Amino acid sequence: MLAETLRWPGEHQRVLLEATLRHLELSLAALSVAVVVALPLGIALTRAPGAAGFVTGIANVLRTIPSLALLVLMLPLLGTGYLPAMVALTVYGVPAILLNTYAGVRSVDADIVDAARGQGLSDRQIIRRIEIPLALPVMFAGIRTAAVQIVAAATLAAFVGGGGLGELITAGMGTLDFPELLVGALAVAALAAATELLFAGLERGIAGRRRAS
Repeated sequence: MLAETLRWPGEHQRVLLEATLRHLELSLAALSVAVVVALPLGIALTRAPGAAGFVTGIANVLRTIPSLALLVLMLPLLGTGYLPAMVALTVYGVPAILLNTYAGVRSVDADIVDAARGQGLSDRQIIRRIEIPLALPVMFAGIRTAAVQIVAAATLAAFVGGGGLGELITAGMGTLDFPELLVGALAVAALAAATELLFAGLERGIAGRRRAS
């Protein structure tokens, strides 16, 4: 049965390629928006202690909500298709980036920040030149976590018409087509593993440059 699965005809291979590209497009779009939203918000919260507890609390709650539940919650608001899937995946990816950014910037030694402020650096310069470089490994770890979570959760986008590799899995389940089901599952697993390896390599590179500097 496995040998039959791995000898998919050309038409099925084209479907697999299109589903993989759609999966990557959806995941990359969601991750990009999550980074654009969560990084500035995480940094801003370090300057707003009154709001930090409330916002980080919401982020922690969002981390406990299953990805399929988030997708379903988008249906009454945005209908079906690519957009609700992308919005749900973005919401799913924000907490890890937000919380790591907040924790990373907060962990920067206060003496270093005070010394920079004593040298006349503005708050914006301190963020750009001191806090972000020092917090970058922790911040990137959050992006890495979010990336893997989004790639894995994007499988469920098929349930709301968002496309991706989940369509192979749902189609295989619906028709009891084991080869199609297995190929979809293996493709998702391989894509998530490749994402983890890619971001782990980038994270090691960032840590190495930091030590060298």
